[in-house]
Amino acid sequence: MKLFHSIFSTKNHKPRFGALEILKYIGPGLLVTVGFIDPGNWASNIAAGSQFGYTLLWVVTLSTIMLIILQHNVAHLGIASGLCLSEAATQHTPKWVSRPILSIAMLASVATSLAEILGAAIALKMLLNIPIQAGALLTTILVLILLFTNSYKRIERVIIGFVSIIGLSFIYELYLVQINWSAAAIAFINPAFPPNSIIIIMSVLGAVVMPHNLFLHSEIIQSRQWNLRDDKIIKRQLDFEFTDTILSMIIGWAINSAMILLAAATFFKSHILVNQLQQAADILRPMLGNNSAIIFALALLFSGIASSVTSGMAGGSIFSGIFLEPYDIHDPHSRLGVLLSIVLALIIILFISNPFMALIYSQMALSLVLPFTIFLQIYLTSSKKVMGKYANKIPLKILLFLIAVVVTGLNVYLLIESF
Repeated sequence: MKLFHSIFSTKNHKPRFGALEILKYIGPGLLVTVGFIDPGNWASNIAAGSQFGYTLLWVVTLSTIMLIILQHNVAHLGIASGLCLSEAATQHTPKWVSRPILSIAMLASVATSLAEILGAAIALKMLLNIPIQAGALLTTILVLILLFTNSYKRIERVIIGFVSIIGLSFIYELYLVQINWSAAAIAFINPAFPPNSIIIIMSVLGAVVMPHNLFLHSEIIQSRQWNLRDDKIIKRQLDFEFTDTILSMIIGWAINSAMILLAAATFFKSHILVNQLQQAADILRPMLGNNSAIIFALALLFSGIASSVTSGMAGGSIFSGIFLEPYDIHDPHSRLGVLLSIVLALIIILFISNPFMALIYSQMALSLVLPFTIFLQIYLTSSKKVMGKYANKIPLKILLFLIAVVVTGLNVYLLIESF
């Protein structure tokens, strides 16, 4: 029995499917959203805006469209099968397939946690002048306390609060600057590849469509399960999941876009190349006032803490799934997965000399891992053995395959450009 089933006693729940019920359902998508407004996104988006102005806004749009499709699809896996992506891979693919892919996914979770913890540490240095390594240690301790002592529902409420604070922070920042909205509108839909932009493009892509979020969403969506023997209720649940996912992903798209808009309207306009997040806050202070720098740092801190929690949960879900177990923080395998994700990231941070570039390259690494996760997802969600009558139909298979090809093609292009 899934942990989330025992927490939420939803077996006999008969939802009314009204507006209030939809609001109660909102939550899993926002936990996923915090993963792609994390410090890695901050670094990638600020680098994109400061170097290329509004030009790379299309990457956020394309990435978010792909993200909605992928997250919606992997959530269906959790709803229809009662398994997370890691459990389904272990149960329905040979070990020579599942073990390498899930091992790579764990490494992706470590890379994600590295970016999240590092971002919070940078924020602490901005606010309190705490050294990066000490800030990373403090963040790690706080995140592990949150993960090991709080219930899922409490963590969900805290993270929704963090997402709200981050969103309001960027609304305030954008209020202070002059945006060329006509140029931005064109850039949102006009694919462009400026010279020397491929690393930034791939880091933005990897920062939005994140492998660990696909594993996480398939797990946490089960916190909303109702009576899965009733097809009408399953259908309603799938509809509610889509509402939750698309609303959450649009919020993430808006916040990521706001980061690039802010960087373009301040740093790019003034011909300032930003290569440190702390530098960004320092530059904003004389441009927009002291409040803007403080709000920037506080939002980064909340982002780092919240996304570190979700990254740790994803690590626990991936690792426990290898043993065909659901995520349960009281279970040894889930605990070990969380510790591997968070503690290994902390150890790497202790030896990092350039935090900003570490954030950029961590996101680029995620984009390199992404194709393996997407092809695994497509196989599982297209299988009637796994999904029953909810398996992907042919049009969705084609769409998912096109996304996989685009992501793989961009990765191949990155490797060619790198060498």
